[in-house]
Amino acid sequence: MLLSLRMIARLVGILRVLARHDAAEAFESLGLRGWPLWLMQKLGRGRGNGRPGERLAAALTALGPSFIKLGQSLSTRADILGDELAADLSALQDQVPPFSYAEAKAALEAELGAPLDRLFVSLEEEAVSAASIAQVHLGLVHAVHGADEDAEDEDFTEIEQPETRLPEPRAVAVKILRPGIERAFERDLRLFFWLARLAERTQPRLRRLKPVAVVQLFADQVALEMDLRYEAAGMSEIAENFEGDDSYRVPQVDWQRTAKRVLTMSRVGGIPIDDRDALLAAELDLKEVLRTAATIFFKQVFRDGLFHGDQHPGNMMIDAEGRVVAVDFGILGRLDQETRLVLADMMIATLQRDYHRLAEIQVQAGYLPSDRSLDTFAQALRSVCEPIIDRPLQEISFAQLLAQLFQLTESFAMPVQPQLLLLQKNMMMAEGISRRLAPELNIWTLAQPLIEEWIFRNRSPAARLRDSGRTLQRLLQRGPQVLSDIEAIAKEVREGGLRLSVAEAERSEGATTRRLAYLAIVLSALAFLTLLLD
Repeated sequence: MLLSLRMIARLVGILRVLARHDAAEAFESLGLRGWPLWLMQKLGRGRGNGRPGERLAAALTALGPSFIKLGQSLSTRADILGDELAADLSALQDQVPPFSYAEAKAALEAELGAPLDRLFVSLEEEAVSAASIAQVHLGLVHAVHGADEDAEDEDFTEIEQPETRLPEPRAVAVKILRPGIERAFERDLRLFFWLARLAERTQPRLRRLKPVAVVQLFADQVALEMDLRYEAAGMSEIAENFEGDDSYRVPQVDWQRTAKRVLTMSRVGGIPIDDRDALLAAELDLKEVLRTAATIFFKQVFRDGLFHGDQHPGNMMIDAEGRVVAVDFGILGRLDQETRLVLADMMIATLQRDYHRLAEIQVQAGYLPSDRSLDTFAQALRSVCEPIIDRPLQEISFAQLLAQLFQLTESFAMPVQPQLLLLQKNMMMAEGISRRLAPELNIWTLAQPLIEEWIFRNRSPAARLRDSGRTLQRLLQRGPQVLSDIEAIAKEVREGGLRLSVAEAERSEGATTRRLAYLAIVLSALAFLTLLLD
């Protein structure tokens, strides 16, 4: 892709901002070379303060929404940036001036198709928070006649039913996308893709890390964040997962006042989860706060496979009853059952100090390339785990251990697992909060009984036998279809259908291989079943 004059001008402007904040050292520390770095150096060095990562974070903030989001996304990539630089970027928060109330009002009326006074009793003109993609205004909506006084359990008002209004309206928070944000991101994403392709061509060290794939993942994430209906759906799904669990509060979506660029939700609040003094002043037990937070994190990751993907203190609060209150569900992490079971098996192997088994699990999961030495990888795992294995649990950082394990990916050319990187980022955030509130505690030990129970329920011999039975049942259910496929293959052979052109042969090769594989699996399953019934 060739650069247009506008993109060249944008690139030069970016390099000027980076130079002004003296951010070149951050790139130099990564061993990067090339004309962009040379040009940045020629533009001069500024007088930025702090570590290289802190200066880079300041430069990204000055460059605007796209770069703030990119920095936040890269903060999960300690395997690329190193621990210190990733940690500095993880502290990057959205600090963007708000757009005007007139623009907010116009966006609301255009998206929801009605005048503002029909949609809301009132809407505060000043935004309560302004971020790179959207900002939030507080407002009031009409309540439903006869509804229960507890706002958390009520349904929102239908806009078209003014006769059901009550005198006391309900407090809401309204999230509105920035005007023109899609165009701004689209412009910068084109530049990001160009730079990623340049890096893959000119920086051999980065090819394994697939910069283009990283930018594509970032683009996909941003696309979801810029459709607030997806955030509303994720919030609703997490709320359902915790239905009946009073320890976790999620804002309730007002679907009647939600669209692609507007999200209306019930208003929630509390003490920021890392404000130790305020929590103590509210007479809250810090250990219980951490126990509740650890339990919720465990349930989201292992029980549900769906977790809040940005659990920094600005998005996590504690209410007067000690419940965790979460906001901003624009980023969600998902772990399928297979990945969760792999993590459980890795935990068991680590606790048993069986590093060969720990290596085997990662090979079976496809994390370690087949051409790499299993024994050498097991030795590398031992070097990471043994130094901490006999230390008190309070002194062990499991998030740091996970980060060190991920650092082995470069040495062994292991493909990056994005869902685990997001998990690692949130574990680091959780541990940071834990150390600020109660340095003598380890947040993960508080959830240890739940972890042990989950592992036993899902990875005990009885659980494995149950899973094998379910797999066998699924295979047997597919048996008739597989036999039908085999008959079709035989018919093709009889009728000369295998005399194909080269292109047709390439297209059919995958399907034929799958059919033969199904046959082998079904025959093996039938043999296993015969042994059981013998």
